[in-house]
Amino acid sequence: MIVRIMGEGQVRLADSHLTELNKLDDELLAEMENGDGPGFRRTFDALLAKVRELGDPVPDDSLEPSDLILPSPDATLDEVREMLSDDGLIPG
Repeated sequence: MIVRIMGEGQVRLADSHLTELNKLDDELLAEMENGDGPGFRRTFDALLAKVRELGDPVPDDSLEPSDLILPSPDATLDEVREMLSDDGLIPG
């Protein structure tokens, strides 16, 4: 799966990592629902860090369609909320 972090680029991520990422995504959803700004920031940063850690960068000159688009690292709680689906940011 190709994941784009807005403003950064893309990484290729094995589907097997989705379970691990979904745990962080579930935490993020709960913090957003509770209006926990500091918790949201901490978990959102951890989610993006985990995507970077587990993914392999896609070369900038490669034109790969993104399977998943994540907000930029400086996105606010409200901006992330606008991008959410029923499953959160990560499907599944």
